[in-house]
Amino acid sequence: MNLSDSKKKLALAGVICGLVAACLAYFGNPANMAFCIACFIRDTAGALGMHQAEVVQYARPEIIGLVLGAFIISVMTKEYRSTAGSSPMIRFVLGLIIMTGSLVFLGCPLRMVIRMSAGDLNAWVALIGFVLGVGSGVVALKKGFSLGRAHVTNKAGGTVLPLLMLGILVLSIGTTLLKASEAGPGSMHAPLIASLIGGLVFGAFAQKSRMCFAGSIRDIIPMKNFDLFSVIGGLFVVMLIFNIATGRFVFGFGTPGIIAHSEHLWNILGMYAVGFAAVLAGGCPLRQLILAGQGSSDSAVTVIGMLVGAALCHNLGLAASGTAANAETGEIVAGAVPFNGKVACVICIVACFVIAFTNKRKEAK
Repeated sequence: MNLSDSKKKLALAGVICGLVAACLAYFGNPANMAFCIACFIRDTAGALGMHQAEVVQYARPEIIGLVLGAFIISVMTKEYRSTAGSSPMIRFVLGLIIMTGSLVFLGCPLRMVIRMSAGDLNAWVALIGFVLGVGSGVVALKKGFSLGRAHVTNKAGGTVLPLLMLGILVLSIGTTLLKASEAGPGSMHAPLIASLIGGLVFGAFAQKSRMCFAGSIRDIIPMKNFDLFSVIGGLFVVMLIFNIATGRFVFGFGTPGIIAHSEHLWNILGMYAVGFAAVLAGGCPLRQLILAGQGSSDSAVTVIGMLVGAALCHNLGLAASGTAANAETGEIVAGAVPFNGKVACVICIVACFVIAFTNKRKEAK
């Protein structure tokens, strides 16, 4: 079934993905998160022992399901294509940048939209930065930016990340080698089977609809094409209805318990870095996982960059903290971005400009 040939079908794909996210939120995923690529990759990195932040360690089945769902559906529909060779080290760095910006904001573009649907005004502020970042990427594309062509490789090459994800699933189910949080966001999760099935369904529909949060805005800016935006709109509407119906809609800033902060400048700059880097890399964090599942080793390298970036953010104290209530006094403690995180975010933005304007197509030079 082709879901990308009409806005109605694309919107339907968004609705289905929204229903998956709503179900995962209902069955136990963290409040106002439901499904977050950056947060879930960070949790998985923690489970693998790549960082020692004990409250965010859990091998998220949703991430595994996304990759495997995209892989299975692409093989079934003969869209699987093993490719590689397009500036892998730059893509690795872009993965680091995407994760750093996400953890300064506290969420990927998917979570930004989910937070928006729950009334979190900080996410609406961050949207400004994301749109500006995507716009900067569009300018770079118009100026001739390119990471070069990917080449068809041995079919087995594109299966490496799906197999790694399958390996993590086996380890999480069959052994006690992986770490798991006993408190905090990492301890909040839907049942494993529900999470895995949710990831598989989400991954399949994201692959067929070409869902991409950066791509949806990128298409609007130069071409006034709202097709991909229909997918995002469908997901947003479902999550808005879910949040209102279940009493999870809280309109305002600085709400404790939703893993967010109200440092507006850094919400904007964090998502600016994410939007800019996502366009340069060819897709948002979700899209990178989907492309890796359907055979792109270049996207797999970006995903590994995000995994390493998540570990670095927590090992080096770059990740922001969310507004929360002190367990002992009940006092509200405002979330904040640490100084190191602010410096890293600025460095990431500078790196985006360097990458954007030093990698051009030969004919554009």
